Amino acid sequence: MKVAAIQFRCEGDPAADLDRAAELVRDASQQGAELIVLPELFASLGRTATMIASGEPTDGPTMRWAQALARAAATTLVPGSFVEESAGRRHNTTAAIGPDGVVLGHYRKIHLFDVDVDGARSRESDTFSAGDEPVVVDAPGARVGLTICYDLRFGELFRRETLDGADMIAVPSAFTAATGRDHWELLVRGRAVENQVALIAAAQWGTSPDGIERHGHTMVVDAWGRVLADAGPSGDAVVVVDVDLDTQADIRRRLPSLTHRRPDAYGSD
Repeated sequence: MKVAAIQFRCEGDPAADLDRAAELVRDASQQGAELIVLPELFASLGRTATMIASGEPTDGPTMRWAQALARAAATTLVPGSFVEESAGRRHNTTAAIGPDGVVLGHYRKIHLFDVDVDGARSRESDTFSAGDEPVVVDAPGARVGLTICYDLRFGELFRRETLDGADMIAVPSAFTAATGRDHWELLVRGRAVENQVALIAAAQWGTSPDGIERHGHTMVVDAWGRVLADAGPSGDAVVVVDVDLDTQADIRRRLPSLTHRRPDAYGSD
């Protein structure tokens, strides 16, 4: 299955960011991508007040834009994430949209980035409420798990989505440079290897409107942990690669670690 991950820098002008993202999605589609993933908050990343002001419902302008784009590109699209506002609460929300423009499912980011690291200080909970449900959707050609950025540090979520049948997991991200230089590739490859599942990790790069430097290095990694593509540290980019799900099934057959789990011994499912 041909997949694409898009590397992007949010400039703080939502209309311009959406136009530029659409160009990159069309580029990926023209290269034959059947599944395309955009980065986290690619058109709405900013300081707390800015993001609060950009909240919209799940059927708001960003999702309508994404549905029209998926239809026009005739591809499954994971449109990064946006600020969802519902019943007085905000969520960092992603989705999967089929090539017919139908929304296959929404995922609200479960793990919020509240950290005190030089170069990456953040209190995501000042803007967002946490989601509470893993999501795996049936897309043409594959079951796709949905996650967002900081979720990478929580192996339980990736294991749950794998056990729920994910063939690949999308990771729209805006990973910071301060943490990404030591942790990004390690975490992406680790989640792929331990779950024997492909990861499509689309990332932001450069200094975002909130003043934080982003790591870049949009990646696609296969179930063996091999880096199939890396967009590097800077520049908008589209990486398109083939993820061989037959090879992935063979890896699981020959090295059946998922069947060797012992939840009875360590008290989890």
